[in-house]
Parts: sequence; structure tokens; C-alpha cells
Amino acid sequence: MNKPFLIQQLENIKNAKRENRLRVANLVIENKELFKYLLEIVFEFDNKLSIKAAWVLEFVCAEKLNWLAPHLNYFTENISNVKFDSAVRPMSKICEFLAKDYTSKNNSIIKSEINSIHIEKIIETGFDWLIGKQKVAVKAYTMEMLFLFGKKEKWVHKELQLIIQQNMINESAAYQARGKKILSWINKKKI
Repeated sequence: MNKPFLIQQLENIKNAKRENRLRVANLVIENKELFKYLLEIVFEFDNKLSIKAAWVLEFVCAEKLNWLAPHLNYFTENISNVKFDSAVRPMSKICEFLAKDYTSKNNSIIKSEINSIHIEKIIETGFDWLIGKQKVAVKAYTMEMLFLFGKKEKWVHKELQLIIQQNMINESAAYQARGKKILSWINKKKI
């Protein structure tokens, strides 16, 4: 199986229904050699197919996050350049997966392979998403991701707290609810 085969599978995703995304994600999970091609397509920034690839990558990473370990340089160098809104949401979710894995008590390949440069790029991109014009789902995943990385990078909590407090008034009810939850977590960490 090769990149043209994967492109054909992605083109056959007619809408964002879960079963359509899951079908291609399962195909990638069953054929690991497709993973690198999936990553390449995700970061073809002017290609609308990158949106569908990002949807699938989120599902694959939910099951096989460790597959991302050898590609962390490529992933972190490119996430800030994802421009389609529908592709940014799965990228923010994958960043949240990485933060959860990194801060978990379990040993993992991600934990051993992710380095301070990767984390710095993810955090920087996260703050850009948080202060930018992203949709609430991206901001919600990003708040949690920044909180988690902030457990190890202490300065992150201060910045995150300021941004959430400044934006709460003007944002949606969903943003406010997630913001309050994150602020309460930050305040518990101070005690």
C-alpha cells in the first residue's frame, strides 16, 4: 500500500461522519506503512485533502500515539502551519494526547522521545491557537493541553490563567465552562 492508495481512501470520505473517518483510520492502523504518508498529507497545507487526513490522524493517534514518536520533529515543526479550521481541531486534540501521555505516571515511547524543543513548539502553537480566532473546540483542547504541559513548565500556568481570564467575558458558554475548570485546576496546584 502506498500514498496514492491512501489518497484514494481519503478522497472517498464524503463527509465527517465518524464511521467514514474510522474506516480509513482502521485501514492505517492495519497497515502501519501508511502512517508516514498520512502525516505527509496532513501537512500539505494548501491541499484540502489535508483536512480529511487530519481527521483520520486523530483517530489513529487515539489508538497508536506511540507511532508519532519517530515523527515528533516533523509533527512539531509543522503544526503551527496548519491553516484549515477543520484540520486545526484534530491537531489540537493530538497535542492534548501528547500532553496527557507526557504527564502520565506510565512509561511510554512518547515520554522518552519527546524533548523540550518539541514541547516548546507545541506550547507556542497552543498559545497562538488560544489567542487566535479558533473555534471553541480547539481552544478547549488547547487549554487542557497547556495546563498539562504547565505541570512541568511552570510559567505556562501563569500565561494560561491570564489569557483565560481576559477572554472569558467575550467567549462562548462552552469556552467559559472549560476556562473555569482549567482555572480551578491551576488554583488547586497553587495550594
